[in-house]
Amino acid sequence: MISLSLCRRLLFVCAALLLAPPVWAQPVASTTASNVPPPGMARIWWYRALEPYSSLATPYARMNGAIAGVSQPGGAFYNDVPPGHYHLSVDTIGVDFGQTKDVDLMPGMQIFAKVVSNDNWITGGGGGRGGGGGYRRDTFYVWLYPVDQAAARFTPARPLLCCRRAEAPTGNEHENR
Repeated sequence: MISLSLCRRLLFVCAALLLAPPVWAQPVASTTASNVPPPGMARIWWYRALEPYSSLATPYARMNGAIAGVSQPGGAFYNDVPPGHYHLSVDTIGVDFGQTKDVDLMPGMQIFAKVVSNDNWITGGGGGRGGGGGYRRDTFYVWLYPVDQAAARFTPARPLLCCRRAEAPTGNEHENR
């Protein structure tokens, strides 16, 4: 038989867990990133919406072919870069027009690159009775958004995994690219 004090403790713990905010709604890193790039630099924000039927794949985002960071559903990161010309792309299976963007950045400038997935680019299999067993391959695009539209996505009320400065990947966390 369970003692009354043990029941009270369990009830307290259960209530605390139910009332605590969910872990997934907490930002991964500080949302107090400076809203301006360092002097003499430009900033590229990369973000991706968390959409219910979109791909959960985490492709590399690239600038001029070099890895800029990892695109995660519901995530955001930024790169402070010297002014100049940049070719923005995301690792993808399919090749389509308009998947990449070219930008010329000046000191103090900020751009917002949204990563968008088309997860029905290549589909197949699963035919016959009962279906199932099919496959899908993701194709990713980079879309540029005006600062006023994109910046609204980075408010504390919106649970993006916002906002972290991109760190250079070590190379072995995404082996199967």
